Amino acid sequence: MFVDQVKIYVKGGDGGNGMVAYRREKYVPKGGPAGGDGGKGADVVFEVEEGLRTLMDFRYQRHFKASRGEHGMSKNQHGKNAANMVVKVPPGTVVMDEETNQVLADLVEHGQRAVIAKGGRGGRGNSRFATPANPAPEVAENGEPGQERNIILELKLLADAGLVGFPSVGKSTFLSVVTSAKPKIAEYHFTTLVPNLGVVETEDNRSFVLADLPGLIEGAHEGTGLGHQFLRHIERTRVIVHVIDMSAGEGRDPYEDYVTINEELKEYNLRLTERPQLIVANKMDMPESAENLEKFKEKLKDDHKIFPISAITREGVRDLLFEIANTVEQTPEFPLYEEEEDTSSHRVMYKFEEEEAPFAISRDSDGAFVLTGTKIEKLFKMTDFSREESIRRFARQLRGMGVDEALRENGAVNGDTVRLLEFEFDFVD
Repeated sequence: MFVDQVKIYVKGGDGGNGMVAYRREKYVPKGGPAGGDGGKGADVVFEVEEGLRTLMDFRYQRHFKASRGEHGMSKNQHGKNAANMVVKVPPGTVVMDEETNQVLADLVEHGQRAVIAKGGRGGRGNSRFATPANPAPEVAENGEPGQERNIILELKLLADAGLVGFPSVGKSTFLSVVTSAKPKIAEYHFTTLVPNLGVVETEDNRSFVLADLPGLIEGAHEGTGLGHQFLRHIERTRVIVHVIDMSAGEGRDPYEDYVTINEELKEYNLRLTERPQLIVANKMDMPESAENLEKFKEKLKDDHKIFPISAITREGVRDLLFEIANTVEQTPEFPLYEEEEDTSSHRVMYKFEEEEAPFAISRDSDGAFVLTGTKIEKLFKMTDFSREESIRRFARQLRGMGVDEALRENGAVNGDTVRLLEFEFDFVD
Protein backbone atom coordinates (compact mmCIF):
# COMPACT_ATOMS: atom_id res chain seq x y z
CA MET A 1 0.00 0.00 0.00
CA PHE A 2 1.35 3.42 -0.98
CA VAL A 3 0.76 6.10 1.66
CA ASP A 4 1.89 9.64 0.88
CA GLN A 5 0.13 11.86 3.46
CA VAL A 6 -0.41 11.37 7.21
CA LYS A 7 -1.14 13.43 10.32
CA ILE A 8 0.77 12.61 13.49
CA TYR A 9 1.38 14.02 16.99
CA VAL A 10 4.91 14.65 18.30
CA LYS A 11 6.07 15.78 21.75
CA GLY A 12 9.58 16.56 22.94
CA GLY A 13 10.59 15.13 26.30
CA ASP A 14 10.04 17.18 29.47
CA GLY A 15 13.12 18.32 31.35
CA GLY A 16 14.05 16.53 34.57
CA ASN A 17 13.10 18.21 37.87
CA GLY A 18 15.69 20.04 39.94
CA MET A 19 16.22 18.85 43.51
CA VAL A 20 16.19 20.45 46.95
CA ALA A 21 19.02 18.92 49.01
CA TYR A 22 21.68 19.95 51.54
CA ARG A 23 25.18 18.77 52.32
CA ARG A 24 25.46 16.90 55.60
CA GLU A 25 28.92 15.37 55.30
CA LYS A 26 31.32 15.13 58.19
CA TYR A 27 34.19 17.63 58.11
CA VAL A 28 32.33 19.90 55.64
CA PRO A 29 31.57 23.09 57.55
CA LYS A 30 28.52 25.15 56.53
CA GLY A 31 27.38 22.45 54.11
CA GLY A 32 24.74 24.51 52.32
CA PRO A 33 22.44 23.58 49.41
CA ALA A 34 23.44 20.64 47.23
CA GLY A 35 20.48 19.97 44.91
CA GLY A 36 21.42 19.13 41.30
CA ASP A 37 19.74 20.27 38.09
CA GLY A 38 17.49 18.03 36.01
CA GLY A 39 18.62 16.75 32.62
CA LYS A 40 17.32 18.04 29.26
CA GLY A 41 14.37 16.24 27.67
CA ALA A 42 14.84 14.41 24.36
CA ASP A 43 14.18 16.11 21.01
CA VAL A 44 12.03 14.40 18.38
CA VAL A 45 14.32 14.23 15.32
CA PHE A 46 13.25 13.13 11.83
CA GLU A 47 15.96 11.42 9.75
CA VAL A 48 15.86 10.37 6.10
CA GLU A 49 16.20 6.61 5.52
CA GLU A 50 17.01 5.80 1.90
CA GLY A 51 15.32 2.39 1.95
CA LEU A 52 11.85 3.72 2.81
CA ARG A 53 9.42 4.45 -0.03
CA THR A 54 6.10 5.30 1.68
CA LEU A 55 4.72 6.74 4.93
CA MET A 56 3.00 3.42 5.65
CA ASP A 57 4.59 2.99 9.10
CA PHE A 58 2.89 6.18 10.32
CA ARG A 59 -0.53 4.62 9.70
CA TYR A 60 0.11 2.32 12.67
CA GLN A 61 2.00 4.66 14.99
CA ARG A 62 0.72 8.22 15.06
CA HIS A 63 2.01 9.37 18.48
CA PHE A 64 5.69 10.03 19.10
CA LYS A 65 6.51 11.10 22.64
CA ALA A 66 10.19 11.51 23.56
CA SER A 67 11.52 10.54 27.00
CA ARG A 68 12.10 13.09 29.76
CA GLY A 69 15.45 14.07 31.29
CA GLU A 70 16.67 12.48 34.51
CA HIS A 71 15.85 14.33 37.74
CA GLY A 72 18.57 16.16 39.67
CA MET A 73 20.14 14.40 42.66
CA SER A 74 21.79 15.30 45.95
CA LYS A 75 25.50 16.22 46.22
CA ASN A 76 24.99 18.60 43.26
CA GLN A 77 24.66 15.70 40.82
CA HIS A 78 22.89 16.76 37.65
CA GLY A 79 20.39 14.46 35.93
CA LYS A 80 21.35 12.87 32.61
CA ASN A 81 20.08 14.37 29.35
CA ALA A 82 17.66 12.08 27.53
CA ALA A 83 18.77 10.53 24.21
CA ASN A 84 16.99 12.03 21.20
CA MET A 85 14.09 10.13 19.64
CA VAL A 86 15.00 9.49 15.98
CA VAL A 87 12.09 8.84 13.59
CA LYS A 88 12.93 7.48 10.12
CA VAL A 89 11.17 9.00 7.10
CA PRO A 90 11.51 8.33 3.34
CA PRO A 91 13.42 10.76 1.08
CA GLY A 92 11.13 13.49 -0.27
CA THR A 93 9.19 14.01 2.99
CA VAL A 94 7.85 17.50 3.72
CA VAL A 95 6.95 18.21 7.37
CA MET A 96 4.30 20.89 8.05
CA ASP A 97 2.76 22.26 11.25
CA GLU A 98 -0.97 21.48 11.08
CA GLU A 99 -2.01 24.64 12.96
CA THR A 100 0.07 27.23 11.06
CA ASN A 101 0.76 25.33 7.78
CA GLN A 102 4.40 26.38 8.20
CA VAL A 103 6.93 24.08 6.53
CA LEU A 104 9.20 22.78 9.30
CA ALA A 105 11.48 20.65 7.16
CA ASP A 106 11.97 19.38 3.61
CA LEU A 107 13.94 16.15 3.89
CA VAL A 108 15.45 14.83 0.68
CA GLU A 109 18.96 13.38 1.23
CA HIS A 110 19.87 10.14 3.02
CA GLY A 111 20.89 10.88 6.61
CA GLN A 112 19.47 14.43 6.59
CA ARG A 113 18.01 15.37 9.99
CA ALA A 114 15.61 17.97 11.38
CA VAL A 115 14.47 18.66 14.95
CA ILE A 116 10.65 18.70 14.83
CA ALA A 117 9.82 18.98 18.56
CA LYS A 118 12.39 20.27 21.05
CA GLY A 119 12.80 18.76 24.50
CA GLY A 120 12.46 20.98 27.57
CA ARG A 121 15.44 22.15 29.61
CA GLY A 122 16.05 20.62 33.00
CA GLY A 123 14.79 22.40 36.12
CA ARG A 124 17.37 24.07 38.37
CA GLY A 125 18.22 22.60 41.75
CA ASN A 126 18.29 24.67 44.95
CA SER A 127 22.07 25.25 44.62
CA ARG A 128 21.24 27.66 41.79
CA PHE A 129 19.04 29.86 43.99
CA ALA A 130 21.50 30.46 46.85
CA THR A 131 22.19 34.15 47.54
CA PRO A 132 23.92 35.99 50.43
CA ALA A 133 20.48 36.93 51.75
CA ASN A 134 19.17 33.35 51.42
CA PRO A 135 22.13 30.93 51.59
CA ALA A 136 19.93 27.81 52.05
CA PRO A 137 16.95 28.18 49.70
CA GLU A 138 14.16 25.60 49.62
CA VAL A 139 13.41 26.33 45.96
CA ALA A 140 13.88 24.07 42.95
CA GLU A 141 12.29 24.11 39.50
CA ASN A 142 10.41 21.37 37.75
CA GLY A 143 11.61 20.55 34.24
CA GLU A 144 10.42 22.63 31.31
CA PRO A 145 7.64 20.92 29.30
CA GLY A 146 8.73 19.61 25.89
CA GLN A 147 7.36 21.16 22.71
CA GLU A 148 4.29 19.42 21.33
CA ARG A 149 2.56 19.81 17.98
CA ASN A 150 0.37 18.09 15.44
CA ILE A 151 2.13 17.80 12.11
CA ILE A 152 1.34 16.73 8.56
CA LEU A 153 3.80 14.57 6.63
CA GLU A 154 3.65 14.71 2.85
CA LEU A 155 5.73 12.52 0.58
CA LYS A 156 6.73 14.07 -2.75
CA LEU A 157 8.59 11.56 -4.89
CA LEU A 158 12.20 12.20 -5.88
CA ALA A 159 12.11 11.62 -9.63
CA ASP A 160 14.15 13.37 -12.33
CA ALA A 161 11.37 13.13 -14.92
CA GLY A 162 7.63 12.58 -14.55
CA LEU A 163 5.19 11.12 -17.08
CA VAL A 164 1.95 13.10 -17.22
CA GLY A 165 -1.15 12.74 -19.36
CA PHE A 166 -4.76 11.60 -19.46
CA PRO A 167 -5.62 8.05 -18.32
CA SER A 168 -4.89 5.26 -20.83
CA VAL A 169 -2.45 7.20 -23.04
CA GLY A 170 0.30 4.59 -22.49
CA LYS A 171 2.38 6.00 -19.60
CA SER A 172 2.58 2.68 -17.71
CA THR A 173 3.38 0.77 -20.91
CA PHE A 174 6.20 3.19 -21.68
CA LEU A 175 7.62 2.86 -18.14
CA SER A 176 7.50 -0.94 -18.33
CA VAL A 177 9.37 -0.85 -21.67
CA VAL A 178 12.25 1.44 -20.60
CA THR A 179 12.74 0.28 -16.98
CA SER A 180 12.48 -2.87 -14.87
CA ALA A 181 9.37 -1.50 -13.16
CA LYS A 182 6.24 -3.61 -13.51
CA PRO A 183 3.26 -1.25 -13.26
CA LYS A 184 -0.27 -2.58 -13.68
CA ILE A 185 -1.40 -2.24 -17.33
CA ALA A 186 -5.02 -2.74 -18.41
CA GLU A 187 -7.62 -1.36 -20.81
CA TYR A 188 -9.49 0.85 -18.36
CA HIS A 189 -9.00 4.28 -16.83
CA PHE A 190 -7.02 4.85 -13.64
CA THR A 191 -5.24 1.50 -13.80
CA THR A 192 -2.36 3.28 -12.06
CA LEU A 193 -3.62 4.35 -8.63
CA VAL A 194 -0.22 5.15 -7.10
CA PRO A 195 2.99 6.60 -8.59
CA ASN A 196 5.46 4.06 -9.95
CA LEU A 197 9.21 4.70 -10.08
CA GLY A 198 11.79 3.17 -12.39
CA VAL A 199 15.46 3.79 -13.17
CA VAL A 200 16.21 4.28 -16.87
CA GLU A 201 19.66 3.43 -18.22
CA THR A 202 20.44 4.81 -21.67
CA GLU A 203 22.78 3.14 -24.18
CA ASP A 204 25.54 5.67 -23.38
CA ASN A 205 25.49 4.58 -19.69
CA ARG A 206 23.59 7.54 -18.27
CA SER A 207 20.71 7.00 -15.87
CA PHE A 208 17.77 8.94 -14.43
CA VAL A 209 14.69 8.20 -12.31
CA LEU A 210 11.38 8.21 -14.18
CA ALA A 211 8.00 8.37 -12.44
CA ASP A 212 4.75 7.15 -13.96
CA LEU A 213 2.17 9.34 -12.23
CA PRO A 214 -1.57 8.58 -12.00
CA GLY A 215 -3.70 9.86 -14.90
CA LEU A 216 -4.98 13.42 -14.82
CA ILE A 217 -8.42 14.63 -15.78
CA GLU A 218 -9.98 18.07 -16.01
CA GLY A 219 -10.40 19.63 -12.55
CA ALA A 220 -7.54 17.65 -10.99
CA HIS A 221 -6.11 20.77 -9.28
CA GLU A 222 -9.36 20.90 -7.27
CA GLY A 223 -9.08 17.22 -6.32
CA THR A 224 -11.13 15.65 -9.14
CA GLY A 225 -10.10 12.11 -10.09
CA LEU A 226 -6.81 11.36 -8.37
CA GLY A 227 -6.21 15.11 -8.19
CA HIS A 228 -3.79 16.19 -5.50
CA GLN A 229 -2.62 12.60 -4.97
CA PHE A 230 -0.97 12.90 -8.36
CA LEU A 231 -0.01 16.55 -8.52
CA ARG A 232 1.92 16.47 -5.23
CA HIS A 233 4.52 14.17 -6.80
CA ILE A 234 5.33 16.22 -9.87
CA GLU A 235 6.56 19.17 -7.79
CA ARG A 236 10.06 17.72 -7.44
CA THR A 237 10.54 16.49 -11.03
CA ARG A 238 12.96 18.46 -13.18
CA VAL A 239 11.48 17.46 -16.54
CA ILE A 240 7.83 16.90 -17.47
CA VAL A 241 7.31 14.21 -20.11
CA HIS A 242 3.84 14.83 -21.51
CA VAL A 243 2.41 11.65 -23.08
CA ILE A 244 -0.42 12.10 -25.60
CA ASP A 245 -2.48 9.42 -27.37
CA MET A 246 -2.06 10.46 -31.03
CA SER A 247 -4.44 7.77 -32.23
CA ALA A 248 -7.34 9.64 -30.54
CA GLY A 249 -8.63 6.17 -29.69
CA GLU A 250 -11.17 7.45 -27.17
CA GLY A 251 -12.57 10.17 -29.42
CA ARG A 252 -10.68 13.01 -27.71
CA ASP A 253 -8.68 15.62 -29.62
CA PRO A 254 -4.92 15.21 -28.84
CA TYR A 255 -4.35 19.00 -28.83
CA GLU A 256 -7.24 19.62 -26.44
CA ASP A 257 -5.81 16.93 -24.16
CA TYR A 258 -2.46 18.74 -24.22
CA VAL A 259 -4.01 22.12 -23.36
CA THR A 260 -6.20 20.65 -20.58
CA ILE A 261 -3.30 18.90 -18.82
CA ASN A 262 -1.08 22.00 -18.96
CA GLU A 263 -3.90 24.11 -17.56
CA GLU A 264 -4.24 21.69 -14.62
CA LEU A 265 -0.50 21.90 -13.91
CA LYS A 266 -0.65 25.70 -14.03
CA GLU A 267 -3.72 25.90 -11.77
CA TYR A 268 -2.13 23.59 -9.18
CA ASN A 269 1.22 25.38 -9.02
CA LEU A 270 2.30 28.14 -11.39
CA ARG A 271 5.97 27.13 -10.93
CA LEU A 272 5.34 23.84 -12.74
CA THR A 273 5.20 25.85 -15.99
CA GLU A 274 8.90 26.76 -15.49
CA ARG A 275 9.98 23.15 -15.98
CA PRO A 276 11.09 21.98 -19.42
CA GLN A 277 8.48 19.82 -21.11
CA LEU A 278 8.90 17.13 -23.76
CA ILE A 279 5.85 16.06 -25.79
CA VAL A 280 5.59 12.32 -26.50
CA ALA A 281 3.24 11.46 -29.36
CA ASN A 282 2.46 7.87 -28.40
CA LYS A 283 0.65 5.05 -30.25
CA MET A 284 2.14 6.05 -33.62
CA ASP A 285 1.64 2.43 -34.76
CA MET A 286 -2.12 3.09 -35.01
CA PRO A 287 -3.66 3.98 -38.44
CA GLU A 288 -4.76 7.61 -37.88
CA SER A 289 -1.87 8.72 -35.66
CA ALA A 290 0.32 10.26 -38.42
CA GLU A 291 -2.55 12.45 -39.66
CA ASN A 292 -3.45 13.52 -36.12
CA LEU A 293 0.20 14.41 -35.42
CA GLU A 294 0.30 16.81 -38.38
CA LYS A 295 -2.87 18.54 -37.14
CA PHE A 296 -1.35 18.70 -33.64
CA LYS A 297 1.84 20.38 -34.92
CA GLU A 298 -0.23 22.99 -36.80
CA LYS A 299 -2.15 23.94 -33.63
CA LEU A 300 0.85 23.83 -31.24
CA LYS A 301 2.07 27.30 -30.22
CA ASP A 302 4.55 26.28 -27.51
CA ASP A 303 8.21 25.68 -28.27
CA HIS A 304 8.33 22.09 -26.96
CA LYS A 305 10.05 19.23 -28.80
CA ILE A 306 7.75 16.48 -30.10
CA PHE A 307 8.85 12.83 -30.11
CA PRO A 308 6.66 10.40 -32.13
CA ILE A 309 6.97 6.94 -30.54
CA SER A 310 5.23 3.63 -30.15
CA ALA A 311 5.73 2.13 -26.70
CA ILE A 312 4.57 -1.25 -28.01
CA THR A 313 7.01 -1.50 -30.98
CA ARG A 314 9.68 0.69 -29.23
CA GLU A 315 9.92 2.90 -32.32
CA GLY A 316 11.44 6.31 -31.40
CA VAL A 317 11.98 5.32 -27.74
CA ARG A 318 15.81 5.37 -27.92
CA ASP A 319 15.99 9.00 -29.13
CA LEU A 320 13.42 10.08 -26.55
CA LEU A 321 15.45 8.59 -23.68
CA PHE A 322 18.61 10.38 -24.88
CA GLU A 323 16.71 13.68 -24.95
CA ILE A 324 15.23 13.15 -21.45
CA ALA A 325 18.74 12.36 -20.11
CA ASN A 326 20.16 15.51 -21.78
CA THR A 327 17.37 17.71 -20.43
CA VAL A 328 17.72 16.31 -16.89
CA GLU A 329 21.46 17.05 -16.93
CA GLN A 330 20.92 20.63 -18.13
CA THR A 331 18.06 21.45 -15.75
CA PRO A 332 18.82 22.53 -12.17
CA GLU A 333 16.70 21.29 -9.28
CA PHE A 334 13.65 23.40 -8.50
CA PRO A 335 13.46 24.21 -4.77
CA LEU A 336 9.97 23.60 -3.39
CA TYR A 337 10.21 26.47 -0.92
CA GLU A 338 11.94 29.81 -1.24
CA GLU A 339 13.78 29.55 2.08
CA GLU A 340 15.78 26.60 0.79
CA GLU A 341 17.48 28.65 -1.88
CA ASP A 342 19.91 30.33 0.51
CA THR A 343 20.82 27.40 2.77
CA SER A 344 24.49 27.48 1.72
CA SER A 345 25.12 30.99 3.07
CA HIS A 346 25.42 31.97 6.71
CA ARG A 347 23.14 34.97 6.54
CA VAL A 348 20.30 35.24 9.01
CA MET A 349 16.93 36.68 8.06
CA TYR A 350 15.07 38.38 10.89
CA LYS A 351 11.30 38.45 10.64
CA PHE A 352 8.98 40.65 12.65
CA GLU A 353 6.83 38.42 14.80
CA GLU A 354 4.31 39.92 17.12
CA GLU A 355 5.14 38.84 20.67
CA GLU A 356 2.49 36.67 22.24
CA ALA A 357 0.92 38.15 25.39
CA PRO A 358 2.24 36.35 28.51
CA PHE A 359 -1.31 35.74 29.75
CA ALA A 360 -4.99 36.37 29.04
CA ILE A 361 -7.93 36.63 31.45
CA SER A 362 -11.46 35.37 30.81
CA ARG A 363 -14.40 34.31 32.99
CA ASP A 364 -16.12 30.97 33.30
CA SER A 365 -19.88 30.54 33.62
CA ASP A 366 -19.49 30.04 37.39
CA GLY A 367 -17.83 33.47 37.75
CA ALA A 368 -14.25 32.18 38.19
CA PHE A 369 -11.41 34.10 36.52
CA VAL A 370 -9.47 31.91 34.06
CA LEU A 371 -5.79 32.56 33.26
CA THR A 372 -4.44 31.24 29.95
CA GLY A 373 -1.27 31.78 27.93
CA THR A 374 1.83 29.82 26.93
CA LYS A 375 4.23 31.72 29.20
CA ILE A 376 2.12 31.61 32.36
CA GLU A 377 1.23 27.93 31.86
CA LYS A 378 4.90 27.02 31.39
CA LEU A 379 5.81 28.94 34.56
CA PHE A 380 3.09 27.07 36.45
CA LYS A 381 4.28 23.65 35.26
CA MET A 382 7.86 24.44 36.29
CA THR A 383 6.85 25.35 39.87
CA ASP A 384 7.15 22.79 42.68
CA PHE A 385 3.96 23.37 44.70
CA SER A 386 5.02 20.95 47.44
CA ARG A 387 7.31 23.63 48.91
CA GLU A 388 6.16 26.88 50.50
CA GLU A 389 9.12 28.89 49.22
CA SER A 390 8.47 27.80 45.62
CA ILE A 391 4.81 28.89 45.94
CA ARG A 392 5.89 32.31 47.21
CA ARG A 393 8.32 32.63 44.30
CA PHE A 394 5.52 31.77 41.85
CA ALA A 395 3.29 34.47 43.43
CA ARG A 396 6.10 37.04 43.03
CA GLN A 397 6.56 36.06 39.38
CA LEU A 398 2.83 36.51 38.70
CA ARG A 399 2.91 39.91 40.37
CA GLY A 400 5.92 40.88 38.24
CA MET A 401 4.06 39.85 35.06
CA GLY A 402 1.17 42.16 36.05
CA VAL A 403 -1.37 39.37 36.73
CA ASP A 404 -2.54 40.81 40.08
CA GLU A 405 -3.14 44.25 38.59
CA ALA A 406 -4.93 42.81 35.55
CA LEU A 407 -7.25 40.74 37.77
CA ARG A 408 -8.16 43.86 39.82
CA GLU A 409 -8.92 45.75 36.59
CA ASN A 410 -11.22 42.88 35.57
CA GLY A 411 -13.15 43.20 38.85
CA ALA A 412 -11.50 40.51 41.01
CA VAL A 413 -11.94 40.99 44.79
CA ASN A 414 -10.80 39.10 47.89
CA GLY A 415 -11.88 35.45 47.87
CA ASP A 416 -12.65 35.20 44.13
CA THR A 417 -11.64 31.96 42.43
CA VAL A 418 -8.78 32.11 39.90
CA ARG A 419 -8.32 29.08 37.61
CA LEU A 420 -5.08 28.11 35.85
CA LEU A 421 -5.10 24.85 33.87
CA GLU A 422 -6.92 22.35 36.14
CA PHE A 423 -5.97 24.12 39.41
CA GLU A 424 -7.83 26.80 41.39
CA PHE A 425 -6.56 29.58 43.70
CA ASP A 426 -8.19 32.21 45.85
CA PHE A 427 -7.48 35.82 44.91
CA VAL A 428 -6.00 37.72 47.88
CA ASP A 429 -5.85 41.50 47.49
